Amino acid sequence: MKLNMKEIELRNVKGCVDYSPREQYIRNYISDTLKKVFEKYGFKPLQTPLLCYYDLLALKYDEENDILKEVYKVTDQGNRNLALRYDLTVPFAKYIAMNPNTKMPFKRYEIGEVFRNGPVKLGRDREFIQCDVDSVGIEGQLTEAEFVALYVEAYNKLNIDIVIKYNNRKFLSGIIIEAGIAKELVTDTITIIDKFEKMTRQELEKEFAKIGLNNEQIEKLFTYLNMDASQLINIESKNEVLSEGINELNTLKEYIEKLGLIDYVQFSPSLARGQEYYTGTVFEVYVKDGSITSSIGGGGRYDKMITDFIGNGTKYPAVGVSFGLNVIYEILKDREEFAEKAKNNFTILLHHQPEYIAEDAKKTDIDLIVCGHTHGGQIQLPFIGGVIAPNQGLFPKYDKGEFDLDGTKMIVCAGLSNTVFIPRINNQVEIGVVTVV
Repeated sequence: MKLNMKEIELRNVKGCVDYSPREQYIRNYISDTLKKVFEKYGFKPLQTPLLCYYDLLALKYDEENDILKEVYKVTDQGNRNLALRYDLTVPFAKYIAMNPNTKMPFKRYEIGEVFRNGPVKLGRDREFIQCDVDSVGIEGQLTEAEFVALYVEAYNKLNIDIVIKYNNRKFLSGIIIEAGIAKELVTDTITIIDKFEKMTRQELEKEFAKIGLNNEQIEKLFTYLNMDASQLINIESKNEVLSEGINELNTLKEYIEKLGLIDYVQFSPSLARGQEYYTGTVFEVYVKDGSITSSIGGGGRYDKMITDFIGNGTKYPAVGVSFGLNVIYEILKDREEFAEKAKNNFTILLHHQPEYIAEDAKKTDIDLIVCGHTHGGQIQLPFIGGVIAPNQGLFPKYDKGEFDLDGTKMIVCAGLSNTVFIPRINNQVEIGVVTVV
């Protein structure tokens, strides 16, 4: 049975948005700006498929993980379980695994659509653009410091004041162990800690109790998480995980200070990033004035993911960060500078014969049409205009000058042509100069 348009309600899927030419102009400006910064830092473009095998996307998680609850699942004609990618990191890890001879270090960027069937809010749609940058094959915090510098330069280019919050998953795991919590509960504890700034203490205590933490463990955990940075990173402990995390944090801080970027960063001991694949430093980027509460970028180190994909024991240390184009767009869309730039984004058509294009132009969004051919009507009479023009005959409608075609401007130039058979009378030859403002 074939449906007609009257039987279909025209609407977008929730969380999927149409962008007008002006809106898309701003979005293109954002992605173009980011590309220039990425390439300046030596990252190369890469494209991965939107559609993946579901088992691949679910490889790192159990079925109860929040990220998998948001995956759009599909089945093809061969009854294969597929899914739309929810980020660009897992497909990238797959690419390296499928191309094990890729020369290291390898630095790539990708700007593309991802899909998550989650809550819709400002800057967070269900279909959105991620801008990812990843570096594979380099250990140590110098790479992470480079990403801090990249974040700062990119957002400065976009004229957005930011603060980069950072932490270390080893450090976070270490203070959990230091609080006397069993290693098998570390992952669940981190998941709750990631909500530290979004929930009340009472709510957090209930969540901790649900996974089996006792009052003493909970109290110790809150004590650590409420310490200031200087106290936390100077904890003396025989806990190797904690010590390694502290060393990495201190090394990263030293690099950031040497780069002159310390004013852009803020140590955040509760920052965890929800994804389980992070193994070291993690980042989240926020608007400095707090006008938007959600992060506008994030990422971190994930040293085990690619190794696990390949399964041959080869180490692939990796760091990656992302930029949220949709939320960046929400920040920039109402700025006057983009309104002015959008005004200067014209569509201009060069066409020889005005009479052929005039009526069709009324149905288009062309801003300006420039024509010739008419010789200015050859002979100009006062209060009447041109007398004759090629293809228009006597008293042409479009002889020379400016014409308004339902919002589209058309300029017809009298040109330089002169003929002995029909001389120009009261109609000088001309070269038209059009200034678009």
